[in-house]
Amino acid sequence: MATARFTISFKTSGNADIQDITARVRKGVAGQSIEDGIATVFVPGATGALTTIECEPGLISDMKSNFEELIPEDRSYNHDSGSPNGNAHSHLRASMIGPSVSIPFEDKQLTLGTWQQIVFIDFDNRPRSRELVVQITG
Repeated sequence: MATARFTISFKTSGNADIQDITARVRKGVAGQSIEDGIATVFVPGATGALTTIECEPGLISDMKSNFEELIPEDRSYNHDSGSPNGNAHSHLRASMIGPSVSIPFEDKQLTLGTWQQIVFIDFDNRPRSRELVVQITG
C-alpha cells in the first residue's frame, strides 16, 4: 500500500469562517501517483474542524447561527477562567465537528456527491494562518 502527503495553507478570518477547500484537495490528489484510495484531510489544532456540506450561502448562514445557539460565545466557560484567549466556545464547537474527514477517490477523482464540498471551519475568535495535512493511501 502506497501513501503520499501534501499540505494546504490559507488564511481565515476566524469566528466560524467556513472555507471550501474541495478544489485544493482535488488538485492535490490528482497530482499524486496513487490512482485509487482514501484521502484524509486533517487540521492540526484544537479550534478548527473539517466536514462536508453543500457549500452555499444559506446553509453557511444556518450553520453559523446554529453554532451560536448550541455553544454561545458569550457564555461563561471554565476554560476561559484559566486562559486569556477567551476561546472556550471555539474548542467546544470544533470538538463537535471533528478534526478530519476521509474521502475515497477513484482514478484520482474524489467520490463526492453532486452538491457535496469539503469545508474547513475556523472556530477560533481571531484570524489565523492554517495548514491542513492531507494524507492519501491506496
